[in-house]
Amino acid sequence: MTLQAARPHGGTEPERGPGSGQGPPDRREAALPHGFRIALDRHTRVLDDGRALLGGAPVTRLLRLTTRAQGMLAPDRTLSVRTPAAAALADRLLELGLAHPLVADLPLPEKADVTYVVPVRDRPGRLDRLLRSIAPDSTVIVVDDASLDGESVAGVVRRHGARLVVLPDNLGPAGARNAGLRLVRTPFTVFVDSDVVLGPDTVSTLLRHFTDPRVGMAVPRVTGLRTAGSGNWIGRYEETRSSLDLGDRPALVRPGSFVSWASTACVVARTETLGAGFDARMRVGEDVDLGWRAVARGWRLRYEPAATVAHEHRTGFVDWFRRKAEYGTGAHPLSQRHPRSVAPAVLAPWNTVAVLALLAQRRWSAPVAAGVCAVTALSVRRRLDGADRPLRTATALTANGAVSALSQTGALLTRHWWPVTAGLCLVSRRARRAAAVAAVADVILERANGRAGLDPLRYTVARRLDDIAYGSGVWWSAVRGRSAAALLPRIQSPAARRPKASSSSSARSAFSSRSQRS
Repeated sequence: MTLQAARPHGGTEPERGPGSGQGPPDRREAALPHGFRIALDRHTRVLDDGRALLGGAPVTRLLRLTTRAQGMLAPDRTLSVRTPAAAALADRLLELGLAHPLVADLPLPEKADVTYVVPVRDRPGRLDRLLRSIAPDSTVIVVDDASLDGESVAGVVRRHGARLVVLPDNLGPAGARNAGLRLVRTPFTVFVDSDVVLGPDTVSTLLRHFTDPRVGMAVPRVTGLRTAGSGNWIGRYEETRSSLDLGDRPALVRPGSFVSWASTACVVARTETLGAGFDARMRVGEDVDLGWRAVARGWRLRYEPAATVAHEHRTGFVDWFRRKAEYGTGAHPLSQRHPRSVAPAVLAPWNTVAVLALLAQRRWSAPVAAGVCAVTALSVRRRLDGADRPLRTATALTANGAVSALSQTGALLTRHWWPVTAGLCLVSRRARRAAAVAAVADVILERANGRAGLDPLRYTVARRLDDIAYGSGVWWSAVRGRSAAALLPRIQSPAARRPKASSSSSARSAFSSRSQRS
């Protein structure tokens, strides 16, 4: 782990999709408005009596604050925009993932008109349930993606006074959403799937994020919907570990972060951000692609767990297993469009060496891994000179990096690479030990973090079946695409340079540009 001078979040050139939308306004022309409030992320640490902040995502940074900037942060870890300098500091903290908007304190945008776009194929009962959760007198476009029983769908649409678009051919969710998007005339578009139910304040809460002129899209937390079938063991597993539930921590969504993608089961977006919309060639992963293209153009994509929707999870075993495998098949097409964002693991050179040493399972394995971590901690400590208790902080950072590497390696063994792991287990005792530790450790950690709902045995079985299904989909897509890109981890040095982004003079005057990252 190394620390170096950090730059504002940049990225590669935008990965272009069909009809890419507009980019965000320049920071100098569209600053955060007066009264905008943010709070430091709960994992951001305040060091040196407020003179430095440590945290952020997707990489950890040490940001040193000037005396002027220190005075802008309140004792309760919040900041209110009152001056151009405060706006610049708040923007910087948001961009680095060190802070998040206090959405409850933000106003609605001046022009907050929205159009709901609902893709559907059959399922009239679920469509009716969704439309009942949308506020009366809303503008709603329902796109019938070649239903087998189109009359039932049309009847539901008529009862709710929505607009119906009927497609003669089945285009898939992406194509159906695009057909609806072409009819939108409001500044905001809400895509929502027919198998979810909106909360009364879901959309209004998400709209508040657009007070930040650089926010292009915002998504809610997706929880489980209680149904007659949700009480079985698969339903209870999904209740605690759904692929769509991204947790209770607000986030700036971008590749490599702790929330690296977002589903469009429900999403609010500036219509100008969307361009021609989704890549209709993709039947799976089109939502991830849309979000990443927006992020690559410079827009912010916010995940807001204070806003929720309830999703009807699949609870029949065959349907559930098939859907998990389908999610995996999105890996290859995403790897072709976003080659640096789909790696199943992203490791640094130092923790790669430590993990390989432990996997070797020799007498020297633990000493070598410990030595690598010790050298790394000392290297980080030298870059924390002037910070409060630098050795303790450096040790904690190194330990976090080591745990992350072990966790990612465990996921490789049991999820992405499980066919290889299974083959090696037939011939290698060391492989069997490594696989057993990985299979048990993640369940223990997840249950320790509050993910329960099932007894340990059934939770472990469901977790491993989840991995087998998803991993099978990844391998199937890789074989069909004749590329292993979606299976290969990425070894990235923290010293890798990013393209330099501009920063305003107000920002430079508000806080020191000497920030560091690990």
